[in-house]
Amino acid sequence: MWAFEETFYQIYPLGLCGAPHENDGVRVPRIRRVAEWADYLEGLGIGAVLLNPVFESSVHGYDTRDLRHVDCRLGSDEDLAFVVETLHAHGIRVVLDAVFNHVGREFWAFRDLREHGWDSRYRDWFFTNFDGDSAYGDGFWYEGWEGAYDLVKLNLRNPEVVEYLLETVRAWRDTFAIDGLRLDVAYLLDHDFLRRLRALANELSAAPVWDAPEGDGTFALIGEMLHGDYRQIVNDEMLHSCTNYECYKGLYSSFNSRNMFEIAHSLHRQFGGDPWCIYQGLHLLSFADNHDVTRLATILSDPECLHPAYGLLFGMPGIPCVYYGSEWGATGQKGGSDDWPLRPAFEAPQPNGLTAWIRQLAHVRSGRDADGALRPAARALCYGGYRNVQIASEQLLFERAVDACGSVPAVRVLVAVNAAAEPATLYAGELAGAFEDVLAQDGAEAVELDGSLELAPHEVRYLLAR
Repeated sequence: MWAFEETFYQIYPLGLCGAPHENDGVRVPRIRRVAEWADYLEGLGIGAVLLNPVFESSVHGYDTRDLRHVDCRLGSDEDLAFVVETLHAHGIRVVLDAVFNHVGREFWAFRDLREHGWDSRYRDWFFTNFDGDSAYGDGFWYEGWEGAYDLVKLNLRNPEVVEYLLETVRAWRDTFAIDGLRLDVAYLLDHDFLRRLRALANELSAAPVWDAPEGDGTFALIGEMLHGDYRQIVNDEMLHSCTNYECYKGLYSSFNSRNMFEIAHSLHRQFGGDPWCIYQGLHLLSFADNHDVTRLATILSDPECLHPAYGLLFGMPGIPCVYYGSEWGATGQKGGSDDWPLRPAFEAPQPNGLTAWIRQLAHVRSGRDADGALRPAARALCYGGYRNVQIASEQLLFERAVDACGSVPAVRVLVAVNAAAEPATLYAGELAGAFEDVLAQDGAEAVELDGSLELAPHEVRYLLAR
């Protein structure tokens, strides 16, 4: 599936495009700024852009007013269609944030409920109780998202609601030619609804709406999952992938605590070869930060660890996702009354040395031959299993290996990470033999190792066994 072989780039459009924090009712085509970044994103090696909420809302996008039309602060439906078309022309797919667990208090069906009360035909679209009252004095109680009553929970057991949402997805596909969805708070979504959504995704996958790269028209479903068993919703009947918050925490924490055992344990627990490892064969969305958490450049104790942290992110199992601006080290602290500091406006990209490093990682992970097939190193990084080879407090050596498939031979890549500010030497039998250093500055080069590997401070090496 295409999503398993690409680097994602997450954008919070209301932030990037400098929209007012509250909906002022003025239509401005700010979303077109994303199209202006298309050349940059293609050069960065991005294969898919994830756009956080773009539909009409009151404040932050998750308090939806209308799921069928673009937020006026971002422009019109035609403006979004132009952005998608532009990204497609650069070989970049587009995934939209689908907020199906809840809506805002100004959502048209909830407004009808507030106006007509018990007599509203949309009463059962939500979880209501007319023996109580809401915090807003509506004359009835309703369920909000995790106690946030500006976010009204939808009743996904109501057939009318389900049909409305499925038809909404069809409309998005027809109008914008999108390639998939990111399901907000997927851990709360009704499982029968997710099965209906997957059936629709399978139907849409059979009828591609544009000439997608590699001819793969799969309509991807990626869920937001914070904790619990990811296989509950990532399976053949529901979603293709979900966010890997366990390894997100392990990633920055291992560098801050000088304890690479943490991330090594999480990766083996999830993807290792032992029978008890829980997510073998799954392709989870891996990230160093996003619109809900403190930026990596802020949370890391040592800014020099940005380089090896991204090297580890792209080398470990999963679908790497870069949050806009973090590829040049943008900062942002979560906290206070809202998350707007995590979602700043940028007129244009601000590439630097970190950006060049991430560009190199993205191109290695998704590299293709002239015939379009994944190069050997990319195949191992996209589909290979995981095995810890050597773990120390500030160094980690692991293997990504994929079996032969037909005439395509088996491939093995060793990922070596030095989190220390000093040089380090790794010793392992796996480090004996001929390798191709696929991250060499002047292009891949051959190296012969005798069972040891010297790493410079904060260096990462990807070694393809020959």
